Amino acid sequence: MSIMTSRQASELDFAFERNGWTSEDVKRVSGGDLLATLLLVVRGAAEVVVKIITRTVKVDRSRTAAEVIDATGRVKWYIDQEALAEMPLDGKSEDTVEFFELNYDPSVDELDREYEARGLRPDPAAVAQAMADDPALADERPVGVQWRDARDRACYAIFHRDVSEHYVVFVNRFDHRWLRHYRFAGVHK
Repeated sequence: MSIMTSRQASELDFAFERNGWTSEDVKRVSGGDLLATLLLVVRGAAEVVVKIITRTVKVDRSRTAAEVIDATGRVKWYIDQEALAEMPLDGKSEDTVEFFELNYDPSVDELDREYEARGLRPDPAAVAQAMADDPALADERPVGVQWRDARDRACYAIFHRDVSEHYVVFVNRFDHRWLRHYRFAGVHK
C-alpha cells in the first residue's frame, strides 16, 4: 500500500518546486534521518530552532578592498592580492548582514547554493564592517564570506579569533570543502 496518492506526490513535487528545491536538495533530505526529524516537527513532537544572527551596518563604499580589510582592525594572517583585487565592493551604504550556520561540510559550489537558497549574496565589505563593529561575532565560530572571481574561482575572507586571542583575517582562494564549524554571511539580494 502506498503512503501517498499520486495527487499528494504531485502536490509535494509542486511545493518543492515553488520553494526553489533542486533534485540535489531532495536527494540530500531523503538520505539519513532528516525526514524522521521533520516528521516529529510536523506532528508537533519537536521544534525547529533556527539560529540566524543579523547586524545592520553602514558601509563606506568608497573604500578599496585593502582599505575595507584594514578597517576591520584585524591582524592580516594571509592576504592573496589577486583574490583581494577581485573582492566585490558594490552594494548599499546601509544594509543588514545575515549570518548562517550549516550542519554539513559544504563544497564551494554547495555554499554558493546555500547563499542562493537563502536569497543572499556575498558582500565582503558589509561583512567586514559587521566584523569591525562587533569583533566578537567571530569568537564562537570563524565567519566566512565567499565570492567568485572573474575566472569563476571561489575566493573568501575569513574572520576569526585565534588561539592567542588575536582577531585575524584571511583573504584567499578556495576549492575544497568548508568545515561545518564556520558561520557564513551575506546580504539579501
